[in-house]
Order: sequence, then C-alpha cells, then structure tokens
Amino acid sequence: MEFKFANRMAQLKASEIREILKVTERPEVISFAGGLPAPELFPIKEIMAVNKIVLEENGTKALQYTTTEGFAPLREWIAQRMNKGLGTGFEADEILLTHGSQQALDLSGKVFLNEGDVVLCESPTYLAAISAFKAYSCEFIEVPTDDEGMIPEELEKILENTKNVKLIYTIPDFQNPTGRTWSLERRELVVKAAMKHEVIIIEDNPYGELRFEGDAMPSLKSFDEIGCVICLGTFSKIFCPGYRIGWVAGDKGIISKYVLVKQGADLQCNTIAQMEIAKYLELYSIDDHISKIRSVYKIRRDLAVKIMEDEFPETVTFTRPKGGLFAWVELPPNINARDVLEKSLKKNVAFVPGGSFFPNGGRENTLRLNFSNMPEDRIVEGLKRLAGVLREFIS
Repeated sequence: MEFKFANRMAQLKASEIREILKVTERPEVISFAGGLPAPELFPIKEIMAVNKIVLEENGTKALQYTTTEGFAPLREWIAQRMNKGLGTGFEADEILLTHGSQQALDLSGKVFLNEGDVVLCESPTYLAAISAFKAYSCEFIEVPTDDEGMIPEELEKILENTKNVKLIYTIPDFQNPTGRTWSLERRELVVKAAMKHEVIIIEDNPYGELRFEGDAMPSLKSFDEIGCVICLGTFSKIFCPGYRIGWVAGDKGIISKYVLVKQGADLQCNTIAQMEIAKYLELYSIDDHISKIRSVYKIRRDLAVKIMEDEFPETVTFTRPKGGLFAWVELPPNINARDVLEKSLKKNVAFVPGGSFFPNGGRENTLRLNFSNMPEDRIVEGLKRLAGVLREFIS
C-alpha cells in the first residue's frame, strides 16, 4: 500500500555523515568521518558525582517538566559566558535552550522560512544545516568564500539582486567543513551588509572555544546594531554531546517566536540534563576542562597536518585550521572523493566526501577529515593508508 507523505519528504535524504558513521561502528575502521569529540576526555567521574548531588538536592524538580525556555541558572551562565568571551550583551531571558544547536537550526527554519525563500551560506557549508533548512522548501545561494570568510562584495551583489533572502547562515570560527576562520574585517562588513538589507544572520558557533593558536575573535553579534544576528551555541563540543543541550540567543522579540515553535516541537529540553550541566559548572572549572580538550586536539591537529604534508601527493591541498575539529582537502579536479572513499573503506579508513557540503552540488573533488576523535597512532596509520589510496588515483 502506498501512503501519501508531505511534499517536503521528497526533498529530504539521509545524512551522508550518519550513513558513513554506521560503517565506522566497526572497531577495525579508522574514522575521520564524524565530528565526534574524544570520548576519553568526557568527565565521567565528575558527572557521576553531579548526578548524585542533583538527585539528592532536587530530585523531584530534576525529574519533572520545566519551562520551554530552560533552566534559568544555566541560561544565566550562558549569557555571561557569551558576553565575556564574544563581546555580546545578552540577558538570560534572551537565551532559549535547545536539543543541541541542530534543533536551533530546525527551529530557525520554522520561524523564518517560507517555500521559495532564499538562504545564503558559505561555500561550502555545514551539511546538517542544509538538511535542516531544506525541509522548509527553501533555495540556497552559495556566497563565494575564501580563507577569510564570505567575500563581502559578492554578498552585497547577491543581496542587491536577489528577492526573498531570509537568512544568511554562517560559521565564522573553525568552520565546518573547512576549518577556516573569518577575519575581523569580514565579520564587520558582512554584518553591515545584513543590517543594510535587514536580513537575519544565523551565527553558528559550536567550535569557537576550541582555539589552538591566535587570539579569540569577537562574535558577529558584537557588530549588530539592529538585532539581526542570532547566535547558536552548544555544550556538545566543549562538554558532552550525549546531553544534547545547546542554545539560541537573540533579541527578546525573536526568541519569543523560537519559544512558540519549540513548544510545538517538544515542549522543553531534558530537565535533569540541564540541571546536571548547571551543577557541573557550579562545582568544577569548565575552563580547565576545555583547556584539556584543546591541548589534546592541538596535538592531533599538528600530527594530522604533518602526516598530510609528508605523505599526501603534491597535487592535493588542505587547510591548516587554527582550532576546531576539521581539515578540508581538495583533490585534483578529475578525482571524485566518493570513488576515493569506496577504495579507502576497503582499507578500513573513512572520511566524508565534500560534495554534500555544497547545497547546489558540485566540487566532488573535496573531502572533510576529522582529527579530534581518533587517538594519535590511528591518525598516523589512517592518514598513511589514505595517502596510499590518493597516490593510486593520481598516478
């Protein structure tokens, strides 16, 4: 029997990353595919202690429904953290807790996008953001992008000549998938363009605190004079992804719309997860924990870059990210990364082909590598195996 599904289902397909991750569950596979944190860095003992304290002190509250907006002490902490580190001026009631920043992307689509509306994004951009927005029947225009971020002159041309632009989606710090970071000048000029044309910017920042070198950069929001920048954040990359707690921050009038659509989606986030994170932040130093993560990821970044420099063919180029989780690799134009993946999987090495990060297709000669999840010995072995496959294709 054939059932009639919503029209939007025709536009959706399984996440390529999630499908590849099914393969990487095999222990013999060396995976550079997912954006997974290093599990050995999860503060399990501290979380066990926090869980006990929360249940003993506030068990009936922790196991009960809570407000859609989220646990107030945690929202207050997030506002203060963003204001101190990113140059923003948020108050707690301008923060909505979400099930990871991925839910914030979905809610953004619900709040802003009608069928046929246009989303501007970097080229390439985050695959799961493409999937989230595509469910609302939007169109994508890729803004020409270089190592400093979106090119403001190109963005201005698009804004001047395109109808129904509703959102500009950005990841200015250690971008997924390229690992690139926007310059200060680009941040300011892009926000100026958005203010001029009264277009919303979604500033996604899951990796900003994972900087290995250089000075922290201000948020796009710090240049916003009209309330057009909405900030997304998450505890997934700096704490534990299994809690699935992220947030969206913006002016009160905008956040009130997000609250309405979240009520229709799931009512609220997990109460005990919110309270456990808040208690951890009260009792332990998140800065010490993030410092430990950064030190491990820097070692793995340095090692991955060295192996690629030593082993990859000269015609293969790649980024050298100053933070985050990813490096971006470009192959000669005649080589399809999906073909490379097929052969690499036979050698038990996985990565994500880059074509899916371009919402309008193309650029199949690219791929994304994650360096945070695998231990150092497997990074070396995996990248050497991949280099061997690349040499086969290029020769």
